[in-house]
Amino acid sequence: MTEYGYFLAAEEHGPADLVEQARMAEQAGFSHLWISDHYHPWNDAQGQSSFVWSVIGALAQATSLPVQTAVTCPTIRIHPAIVAQAAATSAVLLEGRFRLGVGSGEALNEHVLGDRWPPAPIRLEMLEEAVMVMRQLFEGRRVTHHGKHYTVENARLYTVPEEPVPIDIAAFGSAAAALAGRVGDGFITMTPDAELVARFRRGSGAGGNSKPASGGLKVAYGPDHDEALRTAHRLWPTEGLPGEVLSTLTTPGQFEQAAQLVTPERIADEVVCGDDAEAHVAALNAYAEAGFDTVYVNQIGPDQRGFFDFYRTKVLPQVAGRE
Repeated sequence: MTEYGYFLAAEEHGPADLVEQARMAEQAGFSHLWISDHYHPWNDAQGQSSFVWSVIGALAQATSLPVQTAVTCPTIRIHPAIVAQAAATSAVLLEGRFRLGVGSGEALNEHVLGDRWPPAPIRLEMLEEAVMVMRQLFEGRRVTHHGKHYTVENARLYTVPEEPVPIDIAAFGSAAAALAGRVGDGFITMTPDAELVARFRRGSGAGGNSKPASGGLKVAYGPDHDEALRTAHRLWPTEGLPGEVLSTLTTPGQFEQAAQLVTPERIADEVVCGDDAEAHVAALNAYAEAGFDTVYVNQIGPDQRGFFDFYRTKVLPQVAGRE
């Protein structure tokens, strides 16, 4: 049965607003929360980028919903041993309602300390080793690890949840989907791609069907379709950029330059805009039909309360309980 969550965009909203959105999401009938983990926003128009682990602490006090990062890069900017400590503490605060979503990252966030940005195959190799290190630390025992990419000496997490934190892996291509199946507890992506879900499940072996697949999408609700489209194009033109560009550009300014090539028509193809409930339902159903267990929706722009009222009354009742 497909469930529906809300995707908190830390690039577009400040920490207090994110906490309030989480409250509204629970009241509207959403059952899960995603929250993005960035050092920079994609462009200056978005204008925010708070430290995700501080916000998660506030979410633990404000809502009873499960929370997941979508996604954290545990390989370059922050060492996996530190990510493990942050995730374990978050799971304790949320009384086990926390999943760690991880991915191979973007240069936009990971280059800020001047480290080399490696090619995609190396980033996936680093991610796999990071997941192994974090799993060992989640067991609460002393860990010493001397690997190809990471060194950990006599490290032990004393504050850990009763069960190890589940680690879901983001994938936008076949190699990452195979990695998610092999070493992840679940799968994350941002397109309703049935073949990626199938690749993940094949890579998971006999237990693949028991591992959750989660998908996310952006919408721009509003009573004026054209105004909603303008808002989406102004704030999230990156929705129209190809995947490799998203991982290699290093500054919001570079994304703004690349986004000059993205037309409003292109965004209209990628983002449901306006208040046509059937269009919103169809976008959610595309994920359900592709085999996703949970679908997370993010509302672009400032009209958050209008969005939650719309989904509570017009959209979620049409998709709730969908097999």
